Amino acid sequence: MKPRVLDRLLNLASPVLLLLLWEFCARLGWIDTRFFPAPSAIFAKLFVLTQSGELWKNLSASLVRLGWGILLGGVPALLLGIAMGMSRPIRAIIDPLIAATYPVPKSAILPLILLIFGLGEASKIVMVALGMFYPVVINTLAGVLQIEKIYLDVGRNFGAGRWQVFRTIALPGAMPSIMAGVKLGLGLALILIAIAEMIGADSGLGFMIWNSWQVLTVETMYVGLLVIALLGFVFMLGLNELERWILPWKPDR
Repeated sequence: MKPRVLDRLLNLASPVLLLLLWEFCARLGWIDTRFFPAPSAIFAKLFVLTQSGELWKNLSASLVRLGWGILLGGVPALLLGIAMGMSRPIRAIIDPLIAATYPVPKSAILPLILLIFGLGEASKIVMVALGMFYPVVINTLAGVLQIEKIYLDVGRNFGAGRWQVFRTIALPGAMPSIMAGVKLGLGLALILIAIAEMIGADSGLGFMIWNSWQVLTVETMYVGLLVIALLGFVFMLGLNELERWILPWKPDR
């Protein structure tokens, strides 16, 4: 069996085995099903929410916010990270600002974001954008700085302009680190969208989780958590496949 095929099978097998173990423990009474309902009960509730349309409404609201936040946070971070890596003065100006603001917990500034952008869609999108921005810009900068200087010198000696150096040297050379930053950013974006939707939202997966806690429908709460976990799983598998496609030279270890 090819290593990549084996990797995909193991990727699918590990969560399935975890769910089977959970179901086994719930049926034998080893865990309190009031707080940890069996996966079969959670999937039954998932089917009900799917049939009623409630799940699709909340899922689509979260995906739209995620899409805009990833776009508005990821693209500027990518461009800024490459610019910082290629220009020492830009790096000297921007690097202290990133170092100072990155450690601030993004969830802690949610009240400030709500104060500035209100309770509408903008505040949720800004939270996702913040979660996406920092991992991408930091990893992009690290990727550009890891490129051997000789490649940049060769490009300039052959008369390559800034755009050509960016497109043919800096971007491909930093792409492995960029992909790592995108993976980290997506994970953080999923966390932050759930937090943002718990406050001042009437739709979204985070709202569904918070509302189910308020009315003590534990299965619905787990459905929301399960869908977020599935989104993270699907995003990671998709990014891994994309990485193999756009980085054929990267060793497959």
